[in-house]
Amino acid sequence: QVQLVESGGGLVQAGESLRLSCAASGRMFSIRSMGWYRQAPGKQRELVAAFTSDGNTNYADFVKGRFAISRDNAKNTVYLQMNSLKPEDTAVYYCNMGVLLLTTLQQLDYWGQGTQVTVSS
Repeated sequence: QVQLVESGGGLVQAGESLRLSCAASGRMFSIRSMGWYRQAPGKQRELVAAFTSDGNTNYADFVKGRFAISRDNAKNTVYLQMNSLKPEDTAVYYCNMGVLLLTTLQQLDYWGQGTQVTVSS
């Protein structure tokens, strides 16, 4: 069993910053992918930022230059630094990891519980 636990959401004013964290725990052989998604009310879940298979980063156009994804492999943790936040960034943010399980070596997709980010104008 693998669990992803997120933290760091909250209510901020436009222009302020937040840092989200997502830590994975459980019987993992390795983590193959890490990323952040978000879902606003009435909208589909969308990619915010992710590490590509070759270790580079991929950002949605609407966060380029404002958000930064990073990771600590030793802690099985991925971060999302969000700067210059805008009201339209208001959403529930979810982390996602592709994990190679220790026992079966099967790769499965896991999601965090979601953390609310609200940006007031």
